[in-house]
Amino acid sequence: MDPPAGERPSARWALHTEDLTVSYGDRPALWDIDLNIPPGVLAGVIGPNGAGKSTLLKAVLGLVPLSAGHVRLFGRRYREQRQRVGYVPQRSSVDWDFPTTAVDVVTMGLYGQLGWLRWPGRRERDRALRALEEVGMEMLADRQISELSGGQQQRVFIARALVQQPDILLLDEPMAGVDATTERSIIEILGRLRDEGRTIILVHHDLQTVERYFDWLVFLNVRVIAAGPIGSVYTARNLRRAYGGQVALLDEGGQATGTRDDGDAAD
Repeated sequence: MDPPAGERPSARWALHTEDLTVSYGDRPALWDIDLNIPPGVLAGVIGPNGAGKSTLLKAVLGLVPLSAGHVRLFGRRYREQRQRVGYVPQRSSVDWDFPTTAVDVVTMGLYGQLGWLRWPGRRERDRALRALEEVGMEMLADRQISELSGGQQQRVFIARALVQQPDILLLDEPMAGVDATTERSIIEILGRLRDEGRTIILVHHDLQTVERYFDWLVFLNVRVIAAGPIGSVYTARNLRRAYGGQVALLDEGGQATGTRDDGDAAD
């Protein structure tokens, strides 16, 4: 279907990349990535270690320089859409000893909207408290961030992204280092946001939960191996193409548990 007259072809996609390449020195981390993710999906990005999954999110956010290609969010450059984007980095990249409370961390998510000349006030604190309530952390709003468990810290950072009321939310391994109860809570939160029409894109590593968690999937290993609806692309063949000998989910017959082996979907 052609887009409406005057609309960019990429505007139909929440995330669109074309010829995207990122290199660290002489080593390509991402190579010639063409990717389209529609709005209103809960999308997982999976692949082996070193596949470029975190780099993909950073490239979308302009946190790493592009060697080639471009990124569009709802048809526009990130700098034009930054108010519509929330980001949750890996927990290991955060200084959790910084002396601040949970509600202050969430309020920091509003600084981009306030600008440099305004200081957050009561209205911003109320918004932060509502975001904490969304993730079940309102009772610990005044607790020092360093005193929270790993799962509680992760929920606070999700709240910091949610307080911006983003249309697209990027998360880098939000389930890493959390217990099963917290993981279920996080995926319920993300599913609810998806049901509200937001686009959720997250890096994920646990193949056993992929089919339960996502409705859209990206197989990545420096290049895009396959991308599309979960029922079309989560196949044994794509697992082998992405992971090679690292696949732990194949049974003795060579079939991926819970997947089909009947071909690949287009990127």
